[in-house]
Amino acid sequence: MLAAARAAFAERGFDGASIRAIATAAGVDPALVHHYFGSKDQLFLAAIEAPANPADFLPEVLAGGRDELGGNVVRMLLRVWDGPMQPAALALVRSAVGNEWTGKLLREFLVSQVLRRVVATLDATPAEREARGALVASQLIGLVVARYVLRVEPLASAAPEELVAAIGPTVQRYLTGEVELPRA
Repeated sequence: MLAAARAAFAERGFDGASIRAIATAAGVDPALVHHYFGSKDQLFLAAIEAPANPADFLPEVLAGGRDELGGNVVRMLLRVWDGPMQPAALALVRSAVGNEWTGKLLREFLVSQVLRRVVATLDATPAEREARGALVASQLIGLVVARYVLRVEPLASAAPEELVAAIGPTVQRYLTGEVELPRA
């Protein structure tokens, strides 16, 4: 089931993949997929071996309201990455850089499971939310690669709150400020 789910999510993305199609590809009844994984979100997280469920952190990200989203997103990212989930997350990122299929799954995770939920709180058109989410993704991916993969100093050894103070305003601007939005 997980192999069929990985293939479906990589080929069609989170929105395009269905539990019914995944079950059919795996040769099982859809009820069996629901039995083992519950929801499509949980199946997706299992399929990519996600180190954390973003839904667990989303209330904290949204708690401060619209004006604190940028800092809260960076804080949440650092909490996940600086915690016990780091080895699994690092393996996923390293694999995604060198493998197109894993890269697609990681992109789907970041877009459908994390950023879409944050930008959905914004009063913006769907195209604007998508563009703002992409800008935020560029900042977060850059932070992860610089701090955890390449270990660029002083980012690698900076205290999390220092990074929240330095990077949070940029993420906030991408989310709610004036930006020239790229078009798809």
